Amino acid sequence: MENTEANIWKKCSTCKKPINFAARYYVCSVSTCNGERTGYVFCSVSCFDAHLPGARHRQAGAIEKMAPKTADAGPSRTLIKPAPSTTGATSSNSFGGAAKVPRDVLIVASRLKEYVTARADFNTSASVMDVLSDYVRVITDRAIDNARAEGRKTVLDRDFDFLKE
Repeated sequence: MENTEANIWKKCSTCKKPINFAARYYVCSVSTCNGERTGYVFCSVSCFDAHLPGARHRQAGAIEKMAPKTADAGPSRTLIKPAPSTTGATSSNSFGGAAKVPRDVLIVASRLKEYVTARADFNTSASVMDVLSDYVRVITDRAIDNARAEGRKTVLDRDFDFLKE
């Protein structure tokens, strides 16, 4: 297919080469890179890899997609290259597929240890951070569901109101 203006869907965010309609392209698995405002698209995995050093992601993968056949159609998605990770759990995303969800500790250990010491003069085991992080994930997943039910893509403090019940 020739690269005429009529055939070009978008340009690669790294090398600026045209990506034609119905052509394969790649996006970053990190939501801040593939959102409507940023909308980074890459013509190849090497262009995606060139994006990573500046993006400073903890974990990212290239998601292979097909550009729409026409200006009216939307792209299709397939995860092809998850970044290597020693941690991670699979969970379903809003597209119905599986996505890597980080399993990093979500609790600031030093702050929690300070709190426990100040409150009760107790020590805190390091394994407490993993347990609390799991609880934070469960609570946050419920808040995400509440935001989604209201048609929002932003989690607000009111999405955690179930904790007050």
